[in-house]
Amino acid sequence: MAREWQLKKQIIEIGRRVWTRGYVAANDGNISVRINDNELLTTATGVSKGFMTPEMIVKVDMNGKMISKTSTYKPSSEVKMHIEVYKERPDIKSVVHAHPPYCTSFAVAGIPLDRCVLPEAVMIIGSVPIAKYGLPSTMEIPENIRPHIKNSDAILLENHGALTLGPDLLSAYFKMETLEHTAQIVWNAVQLGNVNVLPKEEADRLLGLREKYTISGRVTACETDPLELTKPKIQTALPKSSPLTDEQIKKITQQVIEALKK
Repeated sequence: MAREWQLKKQIIEIGRRVWTRGYVAANDGNISVRINDNELLTTATGVSKGFMTPEMIVKVDMNGKMISKTSTYKPSSEVKMHIEVYKERPDIKSVVHAHPPYCTSFAVAGIPLDRCVLPEAVMIIGSVPIAKYGLPSTMEIPENIRPHIKNSDAILLENHGALTLGPDLLSAYFKMETLEHTAQIVWNAVQLGNVNVLPKEEADRLLGLREKYTISGRVTACETDPLELTKPKIQTALPKSSPLTDEQIKKITQQVIEALKK
């Protein structure tokens, strides 16, 4: 029980960080941690992640059935997505789902974060795919993330948000930070007109450091092809308008003079 209490405190702290950083709005997002082969703790539905209390963390089994004895709080309907991760990845003990603005923007635009841009991102999250859109609360999302979670600890959810996985709560959360940080930097570089992608040789060297620093989890090697930027069409000339008549100019001048006298 003492361990569960500590895990609940961690979930509450991570929820506060997620909310404070603007990764979620209102009651969005959910966090879970697997405590044994058949049980997990997860955030309740309908609660803000920035204002949680221990009672808002509920215990469910691997079928999503409530174990906690409470009639006040129920597990999020998206716990199915978390359970799918735990079933497919025995090495994963925690899952964080949120809607960070930058990486969710890439998910809405249908653009995966799959280029080798930042050394830390190459090592920690690698190429980040986009899972096909699924209706929230249904089995569509678990089914659509299944092919991706086998080889990646960070996934964008089309027109929805992001999902990160880890061997513990902090690891899963920090991957969400890395994902959003990377998305923001790539977005800023796009606005500047160029994204400098690391060459394959450098990407391979970075992946080699994962073993040296014993970084757990799974990553897919990112792409080293240049990122082609589509420049928006910019209107270079002002729209044509009819010239002012002498009478209109006179009237405007008189109005300005009258306003200055006041």
